[in-house]
Amino acid sequence: MRMSILRSALGLTLASVAAASVAVLMAQAPQSKPTLNLSDTDSAIKAAADAAQREAAMKNYTAPRTPWGDPDLRGVYLTATYTPLQRPAELANKPLYTEEEAVAAFKRAVEADAEVDPRTVHYDWKEYSMDAWQGGARPSLHTSLIVDPADGRLPPLTPEAQQRREMAAAAAKKRNPAAGILTFGNTYTRCVLGLGIAPLMRGGNPGAESAAAAAGVTAEVQVLQSRGYVTLVHQSNNDVRIIPLDNRPHLPAQIRHWYGDSRGRWDGNTLVVETTNWKDRAPGVGFQGSTDALTLVERFTRIAPNTMRYEYTMTDPKTWTRPWSVDSEMPRVEPNLIYEFACHEQNYGLINVVRGTQIREREALASGRPAPVRGGGGE
Repeated sequence: MRMSILRSALGLTLASVAAASVAVLMAQAPQSKPTLNLSDTDSAIKAAADAAQREAAMKNYTAPRTPWGDPDLRGVYLTATYTPLQRPAELANKPLYTEEEAVAAFKRAVEADAEVDPRTVHYDWKEYSMDAWQGGARPSLHTSLIVDPADGRLPPLTPEAQQRREMAAAAAKKRNPAAGILTFGNTYTRCVLGLGIAPLMRGGNPGAESAAAAAGVTAEVQVLQSRGYVTLVHQSNNDVRIIPLDNRPHLPAQIRHWYGDSRGRWDGNTLVVETTNWKDRAPGVGFQGSTDALTLVERFTRIAPNTMRYEYTMTDPKTWTRPWSVDSEMPRVEPNLIYEFACHEQNYGLINVVRGTQIREREALASGRPAPVRGGGGE
């Protein structure tokens, strides 16, 4: 009898939870959502330009508050952009486009991105957000993400960083890094890390120097908030960063994390996050060659209902002669969820990459030709 009562009570409880969950989901779901034709670049370009203009027109916007009083940054944001990290040489003295120039540059990039022939790859290019223009990317007035130095370019490398790059290039000439697990330094392809949850905006789509530097597929990040914490969940590899906001000190210097040790605080309506204690990723590297000496300072400000201003400064005395900074915007996108990251399918992709490279090496050895060499592609 007692077990029967317990089962009945449990059933009622589960039914109540399920009903409540459905009610919450229905309340959170958008009442109407336009359907985007993932093959129609013209309509996507117009929608992106209209969204950018509409959001930019909202001056002095103040973000709503969470139930506990913090600025509400919650949502899913697109980290893909057609704005390059560094300013192109032909725009050396032009930090900003006019509005018309920005739309024209965006149009050129979208059309170039959409020229991929789906028959040459194993993806269906009509999937959601396979290209940045399909996921809500917008035109930008900035000609580069980098705003400091003023020339929009990365600062000079330190002698130590130059030596690291020369050694990595020499090692790659001896053997393709993809030929063996121990020398395969790209932790993104190995599914150890995703595209990189810090920093979020990297530029370079299309035309990135490596897949790990691009911002195309799986380029969404979800911002979650709870009392005393902000959590970032990146779609790529489902990377997660949990950021405490209670003024606790950083971890001791000898404790290192793949994503560093993040600490956050509010500066008015802006979330400021400082991340230190990065793990040494040798033989791989961090973003743009950064090392475990990196200090990353990020600023998140919701400047319109569907726009997050995202700024960051990279300081790494082992890599650059001075700090450098980015100023960018991340569109808030629907649906308000992160899809499963399942690119490797039991990691057969990695096995096939290594096996295929080894076969190419043996073929080259048998024919007397030099073995093919491919760039290592660090994070």
